[in-house]
Amino acid sequence: MTKIAVFRQPSQILESSIRHNKENDITGMLLYAGGNFLQVLEGESDCITETFQRISIDPRHHNIIEIINNPIPEREFSQWSMGFHQLTQEQIHGFPDSALFVDFDVDAQSIKARPGLALGLLRDFRKNCR
Repeated sequence: MTKIAVFRQPSQILESSIRHNKENDITGMLLYAGGNFLQVLEGESDCITETFQRISIDPRHHNIIEIINNPIPEREFSQWSMGFHQLTQEQIHGFPDSALFVDFDVDAQSIKARPGLALGLLRDFRKNCR
């Protein structure tokens, strides 16, 4: 199963995410820019559901938008319990559609209307972070 969401969270949560994900055999990646995170989680359905519920009720997270929630044939981000990349202004300008995710006034309808955009952005950065 894979789940992709965009939300805001303080950077210090990354360490606890890595620890939790290792314990639950979850893999994924976080992209950070403009105070927002774009995250993909991969793993067994029950573990992903529990993790996403925990994230959703954590008061440090705000404006969570679930973009994709689908079964997958295999993991695409298996090399990381939680990969992380902070986008530079140059990278944001190089990926104009990334503005949908890095704007503080994230528009849920625009993001949900183009779910493949989020996965494409995560895939592009996965290639560059190997």
